[in-house]
Amino acid sequence: MAVTITPIPTPVKQARPVPDRHHRGVSRWVVLALVILGALVMLVPFAFMLLNAFKSPGDYSSGGPLSWPTEFYTKGLRTYWTAVNFPLKLWNSALIAGSVAVLGVAVSLLNAYALGIGRVRGRLWIVGLFLLANMLPQEALIYPLYYVAKEVGLYNTRLAVIIIFTVIQSAFGTYLLASVMGTFPRSLLEAAALDGAGKWTVLWRVVFPNLRPTLAVLLIFFFIWTWNEFLIPLVMLIDNQTQTIPVALASLQGDRLMDAPTTNAGALISLVPAILFFLIFQRTLARGITAGAEK
Repeated sequence: MAVTITPIPTPVKQARPVPDRHHRGVSRWVVLALVILGALVMLVPFAFMLLNAFKSPGDYSSGGPLSWPTEFYTKGLRTYWTAVNFPLKLWNSALIAGSVAVLGVAVSLLNAYALGIGRVRGRLWIVGLFLLANMLPQEALIYPLYYVAKEVGLYNTRLAVIIIFTVIQSAFGTYLLASVMGTFPRSLLEAAALDGAGKWTVLWRVVFPNLRPTLAVLLIFFFIWTWNEFLIPLVMLIDNQTQTIPVALASLQGDRLMDAPTTNAGALISLVPAILFFLIFQRTLARGITAGAEK
């Protein structure tokens, strides 16, 4: 007589349910609340600037910077726009910052390619010198730069500021990219060399496409950093036709007199282009940082 054996079913292990992002514990909400609180604290100075930009001098002198304006005062915006010739200053700042961003990234890429992949002799010492250059304060460089610019005839020209900041920004870019290229996969370089690719072909067909997100982040940083520079443009650009926005904003403050509403209005207008630039390229910045983290 045949005996039929019924197999015992194997219990199926139930997968643990993934918690919904809205129910992941109290700690996440605490961290989120702290981040929002920190963001609000950082926005307080901008709120005061916006408040005082549309406040009349009478309201400011009677109520102070924390009082609410009694009227919507726009004369400060018009005064700043015409007094400093804001469209010209905007063009100067955009030209200098844009040129420095592009040239600084290009110089950083070429320098880092020679140091990180070319493996030149004394590479570590050269990278150390670039790191040391990043630590030098601008106050220590201002007199030599002023003297050289006067000697070569570039004083009070936008080209002088472009050259200076291209060198300054590319020092940081070279140090960063040289460290990244030092860990570049050698197998890709060897495969390109076996295919007969020269150094320039390797740079533009192999290295550049892989570093494009990092270069985009450097481009954005170089533009914003140069846009906000004050000391070197203040010393090197003494003509109203060549000055940048931060220098023009500082010209509103006298020795013993300061029109606070006009100054706040000027600061508000001067901040708008940088914010627009960041909003336009914020997706590129996020992609670059994410790509660098994945690598």
